[in-house]
Amino acid sequence: MKLVFAIVQDEDAHKLMDKLMKNKFGVTKLASTGGFLRAGNTTLIIGVDDVRVDEVIELIDTIAKTRTQIATTPPLTTWSQGVYMPYPVEVEVGGATIFVVDVEKFQKV
Repeated sequence: MKLVFAIVQDEDAHKLMDKLMKNKFGVTKLASTGGFLRAGNTTLIIGVDDVRVDEVIELIDTIAKTRTQIATTPPLTTWSQGVYMPYPVEVEVGGATIFVVDVEKFQKV
C-alpha cells in the first residue's frame, strides 16, 4: 500500500477530489499555503494499493494543469532605503507536486 500526497492549487482541488472519488479512491483534503505567491494550496492525501498508484497520478495529471498568471512581485524582506515599487511578472502556477510513500501498516478502526 502507498500513501500519495498531492499538493495542488485551490482552483483544481474540488474537481480533482470529485474525479478521485468517482474512481473509488478515498481522499483527505488539507488546506495549505506556500510557494512564491504564498497562494492557497490544497494538499490531498490518498491511500492506494500499489497497483493503482499510476492510475492516481494520471488522474491528477488530467486535472492539475500548469498555467501562467500575472502577479506582482512580493515585497522585499530586508530593509532598504527608498520606495519599493511592485511590478507585474508572469509566473507559472498550477500543476501538482506529488509524493508517494510506502505504508508500513494500515488499519481502519
